[in-house]
Amino acid sequence: MRAPPRVRLLAALLPALVLPAPPAAAEALGRLFFTPERRAALDRQRQYNIQETRTIQGGSLQLDGIVRRSSGRTTVWVNGVAQNERSDSAGVAVRLSPREPGAAAVSAGDEAPAELRVGESVNRGTRETAELLRGGTIRRRASVEGH
Repeated sequence: MRAPPRVRLLAALLPALVLPAPPAAAEALGRLFFTPERRAALDRQRQYNIQETRTIQGGSLQLDGIVRRSSGRTTVWVNGVAQNERSDSAGVAVRLSPREPGAAAVSAGDEAPAELRVGESVNRGTRETAELLRGGTIRRRASVEGH
């Protein structure tokens, strides 16, 4: 005679109920790639909307990337530092080109702005521009509505 389904289910689950539970993780993973102290600092900055003040180091300005969101907000990377288009938290002012989607006028401090495309840099002393792609290309992907 076979046991009813409820009894079989209970018999199958009983060993799991008797075994001790595995130890709980001391801390949830949260964000990866940062120390706990750096994660706490990032959380404070986000909570109070604090922008880090950085200064541009080196003799060149490099336009690394531009991301335009569907919300209208834009993030620009100059010398590897992300910033809002309208802020100069890194000591750099960026004004997007109305004519060319992947270009911007970039200036540090009181320097004259340099018209750069993504992947270009300007020597701050000589004002000469250089292409960093070495013959490569940048592809622009148009945003898709609803994504």
